Amino acid sequence: MDPRIETINRITACLQDRLEGRKPVLGIVLGSGLGSLADSIRQPVVIPYRELPGFPVSTAAGHKGNFIIGELGGKTVIAMQGRIHYYEGYGMDKVVLPIRVMIGVGIRSLIVSNAAGGIGYHLHIGDLMVIRDHINLLPNPLIGPNFDEYGPRFPDMTRPYDPALIRLAFQVAEEEGITLQKGVYLGGTGPSYETPAEYKFFRTIGADAVGMSTIPEVIVARHAGIPVFGISVITNEAHDNYAEDYQNDGEDVIAAANAAAEKMTRLIEKMIREMK
Repeated sequence: MDPRIETINRITACLQDRLEGRKPVLGIVLGSGLGSLADSIRQPVVIPYRELPGFPVSTAAGHKGNFIIGELGGKTVIAMQGRIHYYEGYGMDKVVLPIRVMIGVGIRSLIVSNAAGGIGYHLHIGDLMVIRDHINLLPNPLIGPNFDEYGPRFPDMTRPYDPALIRLAFQVAEEEGITLQKGVYLGGTGPSYETPAEYKFFRTIGADAVGMSTIPEVIVARHAGIPVFGISVITNEAHDNYAEDYQNDGEDVIAAANAAAEKMTRLIEKMIREMK
């Protein structure tokens, strides 16, 4: 057996032993500064990543590094309170390991969130952008021997983000009085922020927002046939027309994400309640 599969199976079994009989139907990945959504999960079981054998530990600011299992929107969910990034020095197999483990415990849908820079001139700090498509500049996590247990060698990526879940998001947003944007997310390696010339290039090739995560998780979920909903909190305006003394600041990014957490929590909780 592929040693990567053995690692996934070992961690999955360990996690199942800690679930207290619960069977999560939905996985949620909470990005930079967005871990507070986990506070809305009722009857939570908290499992730190460090307590799972062979599981990578999140080192990024704003990522607590826990699985939270409990009830949200009337369903049993498993949430990642902090993700694993390629820029932390982990191989791509480790970056997507949490998603494969969540698939192993039985999730049937996945919600991914992130903090992103708004490339599109229509995007501003605090906006919520529903991801309709993406551009991947990270290594593809499916490179190497295919995991036939999970999906085909050449998975289709025509609709990486589920159209029905996108429609549901806009329906819920209208009911809740929340304004949503929609756009294309570009994922790069980081950890340096992009240059003004790169922002201009990304906009030219069709990106609306840029970040350092998410896409590998989506690819692995779609490989396994799991429908995905993705949303970005716009935490800075990447418009390439900065003043000479402007600087991107990681603390500002987390603060902007925290400020948007309340409306994102309302949106996602009601979406989950109405998901089939």
